[in-house]
Amino acid sequence: MKKEQEHQIEGIMREWYGSRLAVIIESIVIGCSTGFVIVLFRLALGKTDKLRLEIYKALPAMPVKYTVFLTLTLAAAGLLLGLANVVRPMVSGGGVSQIKGVMQGLLREDWKVELPLKWAASFLAISTGLSFGWEGPSVMLAAYTGLAVLQIFKRPDTERNTLLASSSAAGLSAAFNAPLAGVLFMLEEMRVAITPLSIACAMGASMAGDVVAGHFFGLQPVYHFRSITVMPVRFFLWILLLGVTCAFLGDLFKRALYASQDFFKVLRIPVLFRPVIPVLISIPLSFYLYDVTGSGHPLIDSLSTTNRPVNMLLLILFVNLLYSSFCAGSGASGGIFLPIITCGALAGDAFGKALTEFGLVGAEYQLNFMILGMAAMFSAVIKAPVTGIVLVLEMTANYNHLASLVLVSLCAFVTAELISSRPVYDVLLTRILSDGVSPRIHQADNKKGG
Repeated sequence: MKKEQEHQIEGIMREWYGSRLAVIIESIVIGCSTGFVIVLFRLALGKTDKLRLEIYKALPAMPVKYTVFLTLTLAAAGLLLGLANVVRPMVSGGGVSQIKGVMQGLLREDWKVELPLKWAASFLAISTGLSFGWEGPSVMLAAYTGLAVLQIFKRPDTERNTLLASSSAAGLSAAFNAPLAGVLFMLEEMRVAITPLSIACAMGASMAGDVVAGHFFGLQPVYHFRSITVMPVRFFLWILLLGVTCAFLGDLFKRALYASQDFFKVLRIPVLFRPVIPVLISIPLSFYLYDVTGSGHPLIDSLSTTNRPVNMLLLILFVNLLYSSFCAGSGASGGIFLPIITCGALAGDAFGKALTEFGLVGAEYQLNFMILGMAAMFSAVIKAPVTGIVLVLEMTANYNHLASLVLVSLCAFVTAELISSRPVYDVLLTRILSDGVSPRIHQADNKKGG
């Protein structure tokens, strides 16, 4: 009798273990775990952002030896970033392309080592002033956290990609307080099979990640912009023109990024020393054009409250575009989401201000163009227009310009298609594979097999 009961319990547990509900619950567990990892990452970066600003404000009044000390310290930090790439090539760059490669079976990962190393390398890169965002590393950290949970629960391989993609959604959600954008990012960029189960898992993980992040940072949007005035239809021609402009700017960003990667290869600069160059460049930039260093988040915040002239906005835009692409080209660990959105905000702000100065639109629509530029640039570079639209909506909490966002994103996307500008993460994955990003792991596998 006792054995029969044990068999019944075992059968119930086996049925539960293989049920869809178990997978959804596990996605929520992954989302919560991811949320805590990303919260720790964001909290640490918030403290170093303030410290770095205070240091550069104080240095001009201090003896030169302090600047020399800072230079040597940052050079050492650059070497550590290069060393991380030498030891574990998978931690280089943002992480989205690498996770796509893992999901497609093209790359191998070792989350036990690469999870803490990715966290530390990304934190160090952004803290030193490199123009990176925290969202790319957040996606990778989330995926690695998901892999850890998968191993703990010993889930079957058939669920691996669904839960991996769901954890990526949770990472984006926790990074930007944007749960719906996280779900759409999984479907549009990670390109998993769209099924009711995969959507439910993404929603569960994304919402869980957002709730955990919201507990520490609040559930308010990332950017606190004032309410905007809805743009009338007669201005839609200017919106189309902004979309075309951002498409070409996005293509310029991608070309600069690929050229930066080729620059380091052509000059045969060792991987160990590559991040040192952009880290050292961050020093004069931090003294004279501080806005182009770091994540770009404070810069976007300031655009809605400051009145910079068009020529200054264009200067910041092109320096930020070139420096961001150079930082990414060095292979240092950091994301390009925020630099892309920052370039879009600068382009939109300059575009709207120029129209205002020529009397073509009213000054009350200035903020509209800045927000539209963010969505357009995202759509042009990443080629995920729906994600871009929803991400900007959730980041800004301005929902009364949906038609304008759809129009500018569609225009940017179509223009990028017409000029054959490929999605940046697809190109980066191709380049990673051509470089053999994880040959050490494959060699180890081959030795075991031989």
